[in-house]
Amino acid sequence: MDFRYRGKDASGSVQQGELSAPNVDAAASELMRRGITPLTIREHQPRVSVTDRIQTMGVFRQNVTLDELIVFCRQMYALTRAGIPLIRTMRGLAETSRSPVLAKVLEDVTTRLEGGTTMATAMQAHPRVFSDLFVAMIHVGENTGRLDEAFKRLSEILELERDTKRRLKQAMRYPTFVMVALLAALMVVNFLVIPKFAAVFNKLGADLPFLTQILVATSNFLLGYWYVVLFAGVALGMLVQQWKQTEQGRLTWDRYKLRLPVIGNLLELITLSRFARNFATMLAAGMPVTHALSVVADATDNAWIATHIRDMRFGIERGESLLRTARQSGMFPPLILQMIAVGEETGSVDEMLNNVADFYDEDVDFGLKRLAESIEPILIVAMGILVLILALGVFLPIWDLGAAALGR
Repeated sequence: MDFRYRGKDASGSVQQGELSAPNVDAAASELMRRGITPLTIREHQPRVSVTDRIQTMGVFRQNVTLDELIVFCRQMYALTRAGIPLIRTMRGLAETSRSPVLAKVLEDVTTRLEGGTTMATAMQAHPRVFSDLFVAMIHVGENTGRLDEAFKRLSEILELERDTKRRLKQAMRYPTFVMVALLAALMVVNFLVIPKFAAVFNKLGADLPFLTQILVATSNFLLGYWYVVLFAGVALGMLVQQWKQTEQGRLTWDRYKLRLPVIGNLLELITLSRFARNFATMLAAGMPVTHALSVVADATDNAWIATHIRDMRFGIERGESLLRTARQSGMFPPLILQMIAVGEETGSVDEMLNNVADFYDEDVDFGLKRLAESIEPILIVAMGILVLILALGVFLPIWDLGAAALGR
């Protein structure tokens, strides 16, 4: 956020200008650090051109991709490990970045660093680019003096996330293609085929079977009110999207998303794998358990599982053990609970959690390989039912056309 300020320096001279900060308190702290006693601080909304507004809309807004973040983390790891000053490193990466969005973000982060802000705080001002987990890792790296290791670990986490998304997209490619082909076939049949048959049936005066009447009625409705169906579909999609943005809507959506046949269990495994690995990373970096659970919960992309993680944190704050809170969450199978118990007894919870993540990753890898095979029978059955309905609806009256023609 941008703020306009007016204040006095040590000599009593009035100073005014603009600065960026997450909130008013942070802006006041920054001014005091600069030796300026703030008199007024107001939020400033800069004028935005029409082009900039269009580019910031959800449809047109450009985002920083995972590949760009991975390259950034790798470069930061190499440069910080080599001992190059941080501000010089960030400025150089901002100038050489191929992504205009990332370059602009890095320029702003560098400006904040030159103003004395920590890197974690500077990155926190760009939540669309740097997640809570990303900021937390940088914060730990700065406090422990191992910023290079933080960037290395972040690159590994992002690479795992990228590979999982790629394999999931690859597994869903064939089912998606079949579904699109089915929808296209339905449109062709309803808009081109059935109307021709309906005209023939009307001329011959044949009594149409009930199934054929349904097909003809559906075709006539789509031909006459296709724009209504299109508008209703778009409106429903927008309403669902808005509902998903609410807290309760997202919680309900993410809860039932995990119950989807075939893919729901796979999505749960992917989310739990990320949780276990990210939690292990936080603990290995020396972060307290409760703080680590809060960060991991905020970084989890499933609101339903995030609530269980927060419940685990509340349980630990009440004095319960990690094993008991994990058992009460109901998210983990007995084998995983045994590994957490061993980790608590041996003092190596982070190592055991990494083993848990490896266990989940094996299940995810197997599930992704079998995903297309699992969906294929469902698609075949759906295609068979569709073809059967269309065949009976179209050809049943044809068998009666001879009798109708003789009757005339």
